[in-house]
Amino acid sequence: IAETARLTERRMELDEDSRAELDRKQGVLLEHIDEQPEITITWFQPDEKKDGGAYLTATGRLKKFRELERILLLTDGTEIPLQNVVALESDIFQTLI
Repeated sequence: IAETARLTERRMELDEDSRAELDRKQGVLLEHIDEQPEITITWFQPDEKKDGGAYLTATGRLKKFRELERILLLTDGTEIPLQNVVALESDIFQTLI
């Protein structure tokens, strides 16, 4: 009963402009990955047991991009699938975009 009462959110689809902006930001981050820039990432985490999921936000330093799996890895060990990212924020964007 508790499982069915647990709320999940629907995954929102980004429009073309939002997706293009996100792609530009991802490119900037990957160009500066050696600097381990501090970033705030919001992504959709699908629920393992039912439709929907939750939007999560984490702030940390970008350590690595595992290209084959398309996963962003933060220095604290957080792994975020790139296809689930909906927002990226970083001071690095202020000077470069």
